[in-house]
Amino acid sequence: MVQGVPVNLTGKVAVVYGAGTIGGAIAGAFAEAGAEVHLAARTEAALKAKAEELGVGYAVVDALDEQSVDRHAAAFERIDISVNVISDNDVQGTPIHEMSVDDYLSPVVTNVRSKFLTARAAARHMVRQGSGVILFFGGTSDGSVHRRWQLGGLVTAFDAVQAMCRQLAAELGPHGVRAVTLQTGGIPESIPAGFRDQVEPDIVGQTALGRAATLEDVGRAAVFVASDWGRTITGTQVNVTCGAVLN
Repeated sequence: MVQGVPVNLTGKVAVVYGAGTIGGAIAGAFAEAGAEVHLAARTEAALKAKAEELGVGYAVVDALDEQSVDRHAAAFERIDISVNVISDNDVQGTPIHEMSVDDYLSPVVTNVRSKFLTARAAARHMVRQGSGVILFFGGTSDGSVHRRWQLGGLVTAFDAVQAMCRQLAAELGPHGVRAVTLQTGGIPESIPAGFRDQVEPDIVGQTALGRAATLEDVGRAAVFVASDWGRTITGTQVNVTCGAVLN
């Protein structure tokens, strides 16, 4: 460790869209690292409970609604970190040739629209500040996943968001703003109980380390990337797949 320069987020204002397991893990890790954290989600009861559990701020925001996102962001004097981990609204388990177009496009539209809106709202603050980090979660996956699971439009959505991440990094970099994706191979703790027993062995079986990333791992990686220790990282994916993806 560099003397006197710990990995922390002291003095940073972070907005985390999505109050589920992954959003909660990242928000909690940010708060522990010293950031002023604000959770944003659509469902007030679950959002309030998670915010109170973590001791962070919260607001009801629909990340798919332009006015809702912009109105919420405008209330801040500054935003240093923006993370979007709302639900993908994906439909899985149906062969593509039997899917409706709406089911296929659901995760694509959800991801691209919500991440564009939240990234744009944050970028307006960050360009003015001359600094900031826009963080996504998902990333492009191991190509063999297509042979193991019927994922509908989910991977299409992740690929589209990664293209957005690269464009944001290129355009915002001159303003001191970074855009990064945490690349996941699947987080068993975030999988609904009814499916976890079926999916977890597959996730673990693809890894080089023989274990899957935990929610704690995700939170720690997010803190590192968002901190000044990650200041050289932008326009790319940070691999938290435990070696499921080797690149």
